[in-house]
Amino acid sequence: MNSTPEATPDREPGREAVTHEGVTASGSGGRTPAVVRLLVLATFVVILNETIMINAIPRLMTDLSITEQAAQWVSTAFMLTMAAVIPVTGWFLQRVTTRRAYATAMGVFLAGTALATVAPVFEVLLFARIVQAAGTAVMMPLLMTTLMTVVPERDRGRVMGTVTMAISVAPALGPAVSGLILQVGSWRLLFAAVLPIAALVTWRGLARLENVGEPQLSAIDWFSVVAAAAGFGSLVYGLSRYGAGGAAMPTVIVATGLALIAVFAVRQLRLQRRDVPLLDLRVLRHPTYALSLVLMSLGFLAMMGAMILLPIYLQNLRGLSPLETGLLMMPGGLAMGLLGPTIGRLYDRFGGRMLVIPGSVGIVVALAGFTQISKTMPYWQVLGMHTLLMVALATMFTPVFTLGLGALPAHLYSHGSSMLGTLQQVAAALGTALVVTVMARRADSRIAGGVEETLAQLDGMRLAFVVAAGLAVVMIAVAVLLPKRAAGTGHSEGSDAPDRSLEPVS
Repeated sequence: MNSTPEATPDREPGREAVTHEGVTASGSGGRTPAVVRLLVLATFVVILNETIMINAIPRLMTDLSITEQAAQWVSTAFMLTMAAVIPVTGWFLQRVTTRRAYATAMGVFLAGTALATVAPVFEVLLFARIVQAAGTAVMMPLLMTTLMTVVPERDRGRVMGTVTMAISVAPALGPAVSGLILQVGSWRLLFAAVLPIAALVTWRGLARLENVGEPQLSAIDWFSVVAAAAGFGSLVYGLSRYGAGGAAMPTVIVATGLALIAVFAVRQLRLQRRDVPLLDLRVLRHPTYALSLVLMSLGFLAMMGAMILLPIYLQNLRGLSPLETGLLMMPGGLAMGLLGPTIGRLYDRFGGRMLVIPGSVGIVVALAGFTQISKTMPYWQVLGMHTLLMVALATMFTPVFTLGLGALPAHLYSHGSSMLGTLQQVAAALGTALVVTVMARRADSRIAGGVEETLAQLDGMRLAFVVAAGLAVVMIAVAVLLPKRAAGTGHSEGSDAPDRSLEPVS
């Protein structure tokens, strides 16, 4: 995936070819390459499933006779699998062609979706979600790596704005979409509705998708695979357990995960001496990329924290239905997606700093506003603050992704996108664990002091938003350190590693 893109030799007549400049053969530099458009659509469909089950938990508890803790696993298992599989995708994407990677990812996702639709018992449903997630884990790194390879630097902001819709808006819209579907049918309809759409996207993609770059044969270090899966999986699982009560066991699991990640990192440093790492940690030598990782992680932490707290507030304390909650939160998600291309064009024209800094400030303002929630706060205020939060996140995500990956040499694109995807899952789990733990402990202490339960829970939510807003302040400080643009297209920023993107692998 990391060599200069070429058209495949057996390209059908009339098919658009990917050129060395990363645009279609038509020569239209202002158009998004067809390969990227297809991958964006497919990625949107698969990532939507990460959060689509949030509103279905009560139905699952009734239909499958399971506890709430068990039902939560349909979301937790998806996130765990993503965290465990994504570190391997850097190696996988360099080894196979674009079409092979796409066919594998979408085929696995379709198999999991079909199985989930007909799952007779909870165990089968859980296995189906794991299969779904394994396919989903490949799509985002595939999309990001392909984009950075075929799109010239001058157009990356615009194209990355479209990509933002898939990787950021899809999780935000998941609860709203599921609320609408659950209003008219069972939880099985969540999968039955996605299945034909995913099948059509797969068919169209395989009919039109061109290979980008040449695969490179390399051995895989299975010790690294096991260490990455166990380390990142344990970390995400441990973080997800903090909201279930009791901190001792989650802390042990998190510590185990961190230890395994440390072992994984040491192993990669040794493999890098032979230039065969599973996940190349040399991406962290590039300051702009490292800063972008911090901003992206804090941004996803804020987004997931709000996505967890607001439904609890609106449904448990304000009495709204899942459908009403989804509709109230939908404008923010839609605004985030619709603004993506505009944000991208602004990035191409003005650079990243003028977008990332105001975006970070907007996130702080929105989270600070949520610290004032009450049982009588007008819904229009909730809608306004949520929309501000989503717009601010969109203003930040597009330039951060573009700056971060643009600062890497071409041969590190797949590894950079894999690390970015992995940390997204860790940040999502950390955000969920953080806000739920802060809220629960604050509420328990207030109840113990004689405060009425509803007021205690409100107080816990306010404190959780205070903590989230405090972390968002860090984003402003980091945003100030970002450059206006990446150092250069396809070249190393502050690294002594040569750009071997065009050299064959021995």
